[in-house]
Amino acid sequence: MLVKPVRTRADHQRALAEIERLIGARRGSAQADRLEVLVALVSMYEATHDAIDLPDPIEAIETHMSERGLGQADFARLVGSRSLASAILNRKRAMSLAVIRKLASEWDIPTDILVQPYRLDGERGRRAAA
Repeated sequence: MLVKPVRTRADHQRALAEIERLIGARRGSAQADRLEVLVALVSMYEATHDAIDLPDPIEAIETHMSERGLGQADFARLVGSRSLASAILNRKRAMSLAVIRKLASEWDIPTDILVQPYRLDGERGRRAAA
């Protein structure tokens, strides 16, 4: 089982074609082992070369609200107060861990998005810790 590193776009395309050919290989077979190695190599290549930046946490919340027809009142009910909801959405106050947990569990917004640092108003160029 000769497998080469995935270093270029051409290597990536060849590996993807081989993965497609090997999909459905019998578990424990040499083909399944090759498939597993190729998937790992392609994943590493894509993480390095095709990384997608996560959205800003506040923008993610606003998008979630817009897509589901929710308003600031719905966000306020979730976080416990209108003033807190307003402060978070207007970037006057960082989200607490409790707010992040509620958003993740009740609105199903991924925590890896919510825990990112983000800009608060009045913090020229700096990013607030979540």
